[in-house]
Amino acid sequence: MTVSSKPVSKPFDLKALFNRPAKPYAHPYLGGVILGVVLFLALFLTGNGLGSSGATSRLVVFAQDQFVPDHVDRTPYLLRMAGGDKNPLDDWLVPVFFGALLGGFTSGMIFGRVKLETTKGPRISDRTRWMIAFLGGILFLYGARMARGCTSGQALTGGAVLSAGSWVVMLCIFGGAYGLAYFVRKLWN
Repeated sequence: MTVSSKPVSKPFDLKALFNRPAKPYAHPYLGGVILGVVLFLALFLTGNGLGSSGATSRLVVFAQDQFVPDHVDRTPYLLRMAGGDKNPLDDWLVPVFFGALLGGFTSGMIFGRVKLETTKGPRISDRTRWMIAFLGGILFLYGARMARGCTSGQALTGGAVLSAGSWVVMLCIFGGAYGLAYFVRKLWN
């Protein structure tokens, strides 16, 4: 009788991949220094800061340009990004957006933080939590376009160059969040 020396391979277990123990976070001061160095290098090497809400607008305009190009050609705001021969994806914000998504996911996978779960309080259903999150995301994106930048663009880049408008926007964002927190606290407690 002969014994096979082939190694036995286990089937890929997706649950095991997402249920690993999480490693500790980096020290906040170290994270802040690294973020500051990245922001400095972005400004120094490219002349642009950090932020990505403009990429979301460009992705939406790209979809609009595929399905309703006449509308894009008639709307001045959209025409600056697309219309005619312009490709709305041909902008530095688009690779930054996808790089942030990929980098965040990769970091989460490496440090065991990617999980298939819905984080919520005990008094809220999964469905309600997802609806509230979706509504909040829509409102925040709309506000980011009105403010001409998201929190990362306003706080990091605008704050770093001491833009008074960016400081006002950030104070309004934090003030609004604290004011709204009182009314939605029961969703978390």
